[in-house]
Amino acid sequence: MTSLADIRQTYQKFELLESSVAANPYDQFGQWFQQALHSEVPEPTAMTLATADAQARPSARTVLLKGYDPRGFVFYTNYESRKGQELTANPQASLLFFWEPLERQVRIEGPVTRLADDESDTYYNSRPLGSRIGAWASPQSRPITHEALARRVSDLTASLGEHPARPPYWGGFRVQAQRIEFWQGRPSRLHDRLVYTLNDRGSWALTRIAP
Repeated sequence: MTSLADIRQTYQKFELLESSVAANPYDQFGQWFQQALHSEVPEPTAMTLATADAQARPSARTVLLKGYDPRGFVFYTNYESRKGQELTANPQASLLFFWEPLERQVRIEGPVTRLADDESDTYYNSRPLGSRIGAWASPQSRPITHEALARRVSDLTASLGEHPARPPYWGGFRVQAQRIEFWQGRPSRLHDRLVYTLNDRGSWALTRIAP
């Protein structure tokens, strides 16, 4: 068997220099995100969402980015799910994008707020009908049998019709970034790491940190 210690990847496609990055992290994220969209990244919007409960016990899972602008990074979920309950009890989160074909990571940290109802309504109504029904049918993170879930989907498909309203327990969260790190893989594990930190004046400071 191959030893895990012998599994290694050499990163050498790009470098990340202070002279080449944008003045604010949202512009820099936009540049990298567009490159990810047009490269071989299989799920460019996939990001690991890390949360912690009121006792500081962490958990992580993959969710999909559904929007970003200078206000923050948006995803949607069931507010009664494990992540929804943890974000209600402890409204802080970290996001991680790993775009392996580009040898890049982006780490985002900051407080979390719920989206306004009209924003969640707009996104919910843009989803395929099956996904809208699914939001009603799934008691996310709670025990259920395969058969019971199938029955709920069938019953709700019949009762809700073609234009179901958004469930009151389902909607969006926005991570309001206070720290964003851009990581570019480099040879010999001497990776480039540039960190934008939001200061008390509302402007961004850029720092290189050691790999």
